[in-house]
Amino acid sequence: MTRRKFSVCSPRRPLLIVVAAPSGAGKSTLCRRLLADEPRMVYSVSCTTRPPRGNEQDGRDYHFLSPAEFRRRLRRGCFLEHAMVHGHHYGTLRAPVLRALRQGRDVLMDIDVQGAAQVRRAVRHGRNALLRAALVDIFIAPPSMRELRRRLECRHEDAPEEIRRRLRNARIEMSRRREFRHVIVNDDLETAYRELRAILDAARGQPG
Repeated sequence: MTRRKFSVCSPRRPLLIVVAAPSGAGKSTLCRRLLADEPRMVYSVSCTTRPPRGNEQDGRDYHFLSPAEFRRRLRRGCFLEHAMVHGHHYGTLRAPVLRALRQGRDVLMDIDVQGAAQVRRAVRHGRNALLRAALVDIFIAPPSMRELRRRLECRHEDAPEEIRRRLRNARIEMSRRREFRHVIVNDDLETAYRELRAILDAARGQPG
């Protein structure tokens, strides 16, 4: 009598996808497209002490907190990462990230290089094996600083001084891109998106 062998599929590995980039590199466009194509992916909504802008809504774009409430949560160790940016606090709450990962859902974090460095430290030095197994960090780079300047100017959203400030910050951020395991140069949006999907498929152990 021949016994039939049955294979047991292991649960799908959830990913903690940390994406950082200089302003104007195309990070937000790539992240929006990824979320549209991945209905089970969770977008990590950051906390901030800055006031809402335009049509921003609490809980959708950011969790808007008072400085006192932000400091209270910081003292309690509620944040996976946090940073002071242009005079305002920003941070990612640890609990919602862990809850989504435990549900088997991917979590997308759209943060700056400071926050990404803190997430890596928390994962490397922490005891949470789920976070350690899930982390995929990706830096989105422009093809050149000249092209980045052109993109910022073509948006017609910022005054010349603000563009100069963003470019100064971009040079600092670009100098730290080697801290990331993956770097995508966004010269062409379609190509960059295919590279992003290929990185995630490889992390999940799926064929590209």
